[in-house]
Amino acid sequence: MTPSATQFPAADREQWQRLVAGVLAKSGKQGLDGAAAEAALSTRLDDGLTVLPLYTAGEALPEPGPPGFAPYVRGTRPQGAVLDGWDIRQYHADPDPRRTNEAVLADLENGVTSVWLEVGERGTAIDALPTVLDGVLLDLAAVVLDAGADFREAARRLFALYDERGLPAGSAGAGSNIGADPLGLLARTGSDAQTEELLRSAAELAVDTARDRPGVRTLMVDALAYHDAGATAAQELGSALATAVAYLRELTAAGLSVPAAAAQLEFRFAATADQFLTVAKLRAARLLWARVLQASGSPEAAGELRLHAVTSSVMMTERDPWVNMLRTTVACLAAGVGGAQSVTVLPFDAAVGLPDDFARRIARNTQSILLDESHLGRVVDPAGGSWYVEQLTRDVARAAWSWFQEIERAAGLREALASGLVAERIGAAWEKRGKDIARRREPILGVSEFPHLGEERLVRPAAPAPRGSGLPVVRRSEAFEELRARSDAQLAASGTRPRMALIGLGTEAVYSARSSFAANLFQAGGIETVVVPVPNGAGSDAGIDAGIDAEALVKALADSGARVACLCSSDAVYAEQAAAAAGVLREAGIGRVSLAGRPGEREEEYRSAGIDEFVYVGCDVLAALRAAYAEIGAS
Repeated sequence: MTPSATQFPAADREQWQRLVAGVLAKSGKQGLDGAAAEAALSTRLDDGLTVLPLYTAGEALPEPGPPGFAPYVRGTRPQGAVLDGWDIRQYHADPDPRRTNEAVLADLENGVTSVWLEVGERGTAIDALPTVLDGVLLDLAAVVLDAGADFREAARRLFALYDERGLPAGSAGAGSNIGADPLGLLARTGSDAQTEELLRSAAELAVDTARDRPGVRTLMVDALAYHDAGATAAQELGSALATAVAYLRELTAAGLSVPAAAAQLEFRFAATADQFLTVAKLRAARLLWARVLQASGSPEAAGELRLHAVTSSVMMTERDPWVNMLRTTVACLAAGVGGAQSVTVLPFDAAVGLPDDFARRIARNTQSILLDESHLGRVVDPAGGSWYVEQLTRDVARAAWSWFQEIERAAGLREALASGLVAERIGAAWEKRGKDIARRREPILGVSEFPHLGEERLVRPAAPAPRGSGLPVVRRSEAFEELRARSDAQLAASGTRPRMALIGLGTEAVYSARSSFAANLFQAGGIETVVVPVPNGAGSDAGIDAGIDAEALVKALADSGARVACLCSSDAVYAEQAAAAAGVLREAGIGRVSLAGRPGEREEEYRSAGIDEFVYVGCDVLAALRAAYAEIGAS
């Protein structure tokens, strides 16, 4: 007879906590019991959020409701994406209209269902829209525009094209959007001179569009301006909510009802490689929008919410860009699971410049594979019911609502931007995240971890520059890539990169672990590493209690061409040889000496012997790299 689960004694949380405490005690964390043991396994996120190691059915959470019903946490349609998947939306910013047209047609013929076009000063000329959309079946493919301040002219030209093609009202591709976003433009440019006029113009256009062009939306609540500046998930979400509320006020003042005004808005959020946080953010967006519309007297209008998710540009790297394919795949999966109706996957070379045909093909095929081979859309809200995801959704929503309320207390988003409140808060969040990046607590594969100095660089035409000088545009790999560029410049000028000698004390078996660690660390900044084994004056295999052959070491250093060095070995060997080795290095003209590992109680001894810094897991890697460059530049 096969035993059933009911035959085993039930396990309670206290029993689990005692087992956790036992495991932690073996790893050196003594004296923890109960809640303290569980807390030791918790992970702290931005916005004051905490991820627990265990979630159970006992957590008190509000009922999220079924898919298609208020508060729409689980999606705005009962069938989810089961019937038709999500909208695969490709982004185009090439200023050449004919090249853009070729790319658009290639995309639409191979799985893309809508196009997102930069037009005006950052893309093709608005008057070139007929060329860009030549051959596009506008009754099938949605067109989303981004024209900055020129959205009115862009709308006029697009609508004229609809009329020239003989498209009756209401027959344009579902999901089309003019892309007006006056407050997003203010955030990006920092210029408030036109905001009042642009808000009025957008409201007037929305009234006309709602009347004459059913199915086409006018305004895009684009939260990318905040995400691209380094905002946390809650800051991005709260800023978007403040934008949407401001637009609701403008549109209802212009004569639209709340449901009609809400139907003129589309939300755009970033999807990152933190898949659970992205899923929670998109679910929280629906929850919060339902709350706003409920307070506005039209809770049913929340069912018309449209979410557009774009893979994060902040996470994209210029170096080793092939790894971006992994990042965007995870982000795309999270966007689909989170219930985005439209998804844009940025090409893997987006941080380098305008993408080529291959990069665009990979971007669209990422979505096609997730939809048609992994069948991701065939499950309605696959994250629903997960105690972790449901709790994280509520936590993100609560933090975002708090930020939204603070913006409202500051007289709305426009005033919060003008006063510097938004920039200050986002800047503080990015500074905090930057410290984690510098210490590789947030590792960047191919850049801060496992860099490839000999990679062949991609060359692409320059992408459009950011608009104005409002909120900054950041990428998490920038600081490391700046150092890599400095290394490339020296290589081009002198034929060699900056070099670091890794001084191996003892046998290779003893020093190789830390020399490999140090090589990975310094190469992240473009510093080439050369392992220099230290010959022993005596014959000890381990190198302990053996003298250092100073003459041989000095010669090896001269052959390496390095002006900075890092000692690599075990703590036991350091205790015997580090101080003597540092003295030899100083006498040989090495300007800066590092040691791989924590110094422990010997820090004062090592520093007095001439060791300048210690590199270890969790140290400030960027500071170590910049200090090395400062010495190399002074040599």
